[in-house]
Amino acid sequence: MKVLFLNGPNLNLLGTREPEVYGRTTLADIEAKVRERAAQLKVAVDFRQSNQEGELVNWIQEAKGKFEVIVINAAAYTHTSVALRDAISAVGVPAIEIHLSNIHAREEFRHKSLIAAVCKGQISGFGEKSYILALEASVNVNDSNI
Repeated sequence: MKVLFLNGPNLNLLGTREPEVYGRTTLADIEAKVRERAAQLKVAVDFRQSNQEGELVNWIQEAKGKFEVIVINAAAYTHTSVALRDAISAVGVPAIEIHLSNIHAREEFRHKSLIAAVCKGQISGFGEKSYILALEASVNVNDSNI
């Protein structure tokens, strides 16, 4: 099984950006923890980050036939990007939306996710553990009981 982890804008600043909201863990630290858990689950992962919406769209489109699941932290694009929503819908690869913070407990403009409706589910508010939870959900995402 192969899982594609996509990370959107400003996630490259984790560890220093608003640590009271996002913590002090860097994206590289999160990736290392995901890779460690993935090895235990015998799952291959590809971890990418971009501040460019179009690059994220390209990666989603390229995922078809290469990955069984996309895990996406679209960051600010969650609330603004019809392009990401349409790409996820078009490729037919199951996607799991994740967030470090609880987007529903933050500013009102963060409460609406444009991509949630085309994802299998959403994991939000568990900090870096949101990524591990998404990895574990990925293993079972095609289970008919989900």
